[in-house]
Amino acid sequence: MARLIFSGITSLDGYSADKEGRFDRLEPSQEVLAFLNDREREVGTYLYGRRVYEVMAVWADFGPETEMAAAERDYTAIWQAADKVVYSRTLDSVSTPKTRLESRFDPEAVRRMKAESKRDLGVGGPGLGAAALKAGLVDEVHCYLIPVSFGGGLPFLPQDRSIGLELLEHHVFANGTVFLRYGVTG
Repeated sequence: MARLIFSGITSLDGYSADKEGRFDRLEPSQEVLAFLNDREREVGTYLYGRRVYEVMAVWADFGPETEMAAAERDYTAIWQAADKVVYSRTLDSVSTPKTRLESRFDPEAVRRMKAESKRDLGVGGPGLGAAALKAGLVDEVHCYLIPVSFGGGLPFLPQDRSIGLELLEHHVFANGTVFLRYGVTG
C-alpha cells in the first residue's frame, strides 16, 4: 500500500503563507530543492486544492529550453511525470497534462488510491492536508522549516485538532532550513 505524505514548506513559526497570503519568503535554496526532489521522486500522484494547483501549474509550462538551475529542472521533470488530482468546487477544468478534476474531496476514494497505487501519494496545501489528516489518511508529514517568522498567517497544520507525530528523520541545511519527517501516530 502506498503512503499519503503531507508535505510543505513553512515559516519557522508554522505558517504556509503570511497574513497577506504571500509565501515568496519561503522559496527553498538549491540545496533544499535538490533534497526535496529526492523525496518527491517517490510520489506518483499529487492531491491538490484549487489554490495550490494554480500555484503549481506553472511547472507544466517549463520545457527543456527553459533556463533554470539543475534542481529546478529536476523538479520540473518530477512534477510533469506525476499524476495530479485537483479538488475544487469552483474550477470548471484543469489545464495541465496528467491532471483530473474532482468536485469534492472523498476520503474513501483516496483510501482506494492508496491501496491500489504502487507509488506514494502527496498532498499539498494546508487546507487539503487538514482534511486528509482529519480523515486519518496521512501516513507521514514532511515539513521544511525556513528560518523566517511570519507572526501569523495560514497555518501549515490544522489548528483545531491534536495530531500525534513521531520523528522519523531530520536534516539541517547550510542556510538554516530544517527538514522534519514525521510518522503520524494518531
